[in-house]
Amino acid sequence: MNATTKTVVGVDTAKQVFQLHWVDVETGEMFSKQLKRAKFLEHFVNKAPCLIGMEACGGSQHWARRLQEMGHEVKLMPGKTVKAFVTSNKNDVADARAIWLAVQQRGVRAVAVKSEGQQAVLALHRMRQQLVKFRTMQSNGLRGLLGEYGEVTPVGRAALNRGMKEALERLAERLPAVLIDTLREQWDMLARLDEQIVRIEQRLLAWMRQDRASKTIAAIPGVGLLTATAAVATMGDAKAFRSGREFAAWLGLVPAQTGTGGRVKLLGISKRGDTYLRTLLIHGARAVLMHTKEPGTWLQDLGKRRPPNVVTVALANKMARTIWALLAHSREYDNEHVSVRPI
Repeated sequence: MNATTKTVVGVDTAKQVFQLHWVDVETGEMFSKQLKRAKFLEHFVNKAPCLIGMEACGGSQHWARRLQEMGHEVKLMPGKTVKAFVTSNKNDVADARAIWLAVQQRGVRAVAVKSEGQQAVLALHRMRQQLVKFRTMQSNGLRGLLGEYGEVTPVGRAALNRGMKEALERLAERLPAVLIDTLREQWDMLARLDEQIVRIEQRLLAWMRQDRASKTIAAIPGVGLLTATAAVATMGDAKAFRSGREFAAWLGLVPAQTGTGGRVKLLGISKRGDTYLRTLLIHGARAVLMHTKEPGTWLQDLGKRRPPNVVTVALANKMARTIWALLAHSREYDNEHVSVRPI
């Protein structure tokens, strides 16, 4: 069946009630239907292959996989793209119609439908990221409480660990034991958070060792365990991107632009796409610039005429393009490789 003859269905998902919108390709009749969660998949079981659009949100990956198993084509649309097509008051019916309109637009990139394995890796990353935030909040909270009693510790986790024991001993001479015991328990919690973060990193390392794509891109300078596993899981199918530049643009590593009357002005990086992966790439690029002994001609020339942060983002952009090239063309990393523009 040709893609142009497929019935296009816009689906606004929710926890319990799903709203559908579609137009019959033969009669042109417009339909709007509400379904309970238990009846959603049953509605599509005996349908001819459809193009189903959904907003990329919580649970959408699960439904996309289930619908693909039935033979349907599924596109997950970014929320910002769908919002542009809501022309009236926001409600489930209007949202389903907006998704139906958005999924038919040319040039709009859909979010990759991920396998359960890829989504599991991203879940590990999200939990690790949350634990790191908890650890930072816990450290800052302890510093603030100690500062209320005249105990000021230098910045950094190591400095906090060095000064915490002596600070508690000094405070124990004049403060209630209930407070000292609680502060000591909160300090001990930092060690438990450290252990949980390490265990997650060990599981990610075990996954990377058995995943060929992650091992391949981990050879790129600046791409470590976190970046390699997150890039493979976030990207999905590398061939869904036409070029490395398109992948870098999807991550928000290319300049935003504004212009009118034929004059275009380039701004800072657009910061679109996945914030987490973009941050990992930029941190990796910064590590390369700080620790590499032979930065190479390209980096040296760029560093002479551009500020350090611009050089860092430019290197992160190059790393993203290299990741795409290795995965899209099934190649190994070669530090001596020279790209040749196709004739």
